[in-house]
Amino acid sequence: MNKKVIIIAAVVGLASFAGAFATGWFTRPPATAGAAEPNQTASASTGAVAPTGPRSQITPPTLSPAMAASTDQAAAARSMTEEQLKELIVEVREKIQDYDRKLKEVETEKQRLQIAQQTLKKDIETLNNLRVDLAASVADVKSEREMLLKTRVEVATTEKANLTAIAAAYDKMDPTGASQILTNMATGATKNGNTVAAAANLDDAVKILFFMQDRTKAKVLAEMANEEPALAALLSQKLKQVQEGK
Repeated sequence: MNKKVIIIAAVVGLASFAGAFATGWFTRPPATAGAAEPNQTASASTGAVAPTGPRSQITPPTLSPAMAASTDQAAAARSMTEEQLKELIVEVREKIQDYDRKLKEVETEKQRLQIAQQTLKKDIETLNNLRVDLAASVADVKSEREMLLKTRVEVATTEKANLTAIAAAYDKMDPTGASQILTNMATGATKNGNTVAAAANLDDAVKILFFMQDRTKAKVLAEMANEEPALAALLSQKLKQVQEGK
């Protein structure tokens, strides 16, 4: 804003200078008055009497070529000064307009940067929220994975042969008898209050059912459902969690 004020002050100063110059030029005394004074002085010194004839007989004063050239040069200089002043005013106006245009562009760019900054701030907040949600999701996945690992029934390679043999023996049994044995295996330790042993025995029952033939397995679970439906349902669910070791 200070630059604009300085430019305007410069234009006003130039205009004042031009006005003073023009006023001094138009108010200066004419050149013919100075030329007439020597003639009057010469007449007075010689004592000659001015002619008193008709006005048409008086010869008008003439300007010398040097004085006429000087007048033309002054007029040309005055005209040149006025033209230069006009050009200067036009140039200053153009600079002011250019300054205003650039100032508007700067304001527009400033507003655009503010909008971009606000948008970026919102994006950062959104990303932070997504990061928190992602961290919570990862924690949930880890927790579920740990729970799955705890509930998974793994069959070690060393015990696979024994389990296969036991399952083959259960396949040859009566479904009712096999169902009673597996029921007692899965619930016997629980009745005695040993939770760890109950979990191990339940896993053993699941492993034996896993290696039994599908037809026999179905008959055993059907018999078990008549006496212990909750246990039959639990064994069916844990059969999906059996994983053989490699």
